Amino acid sequence: MPRYVGRCHCGSVKFAFDSEPIMSGLRCNCSICVRKGAVMSPDVIAREALEIEVRDDALAIYQFGDKTAKHYFCKQCGIYPFHETARFPGKLRVNLGCIDALDPLGMEVSLFDGKHLL
Repeated sequence: MPRYVGRCHCGSVKFAFDSEPIMSGLRCNCSICVRKGAVMSPDVIAREALEIEVRDDALAIYQFGDKTAKHYFCKQCGIYPFHETARFPGKLRVNLGCIDALDPLGMEVSLFDGKHLL
C-alpha cells in the first residue's frame, strides 16, 4: 500500500498516511468547500491513521453551523490540508493538492452534493 506524504504551502503542517492508490478525487458543493475549491481524497481516513506534524502551533480549526465538521488550516500560509467530515465524525479527508506525488487536476473528480445534505 502506498504511503502518501503531504504538507501545507509553508511546511508548518505536515501529514502522512497509507492508502490504496489514489486514482481520483472528490469535490463538494457545500458553502465552504465550493469556496475552497480543493480536490479531496475520495475515501475517508481514520483519525488515528493520519500522522500529523505541526510546527509552531500553526494548525487552526474553523467550524460553522452545528460545528460537527472541523476544517483545519495553517495559520502561517492559510492552506487547508484536511478536514474532519460532518457525515463521518472521527474520519478525515485530505486536500490532494497538498500531496506533491499527486496531480489532483489531472484526475477524474466526482462531485458530492453536500449543499443539499444538511
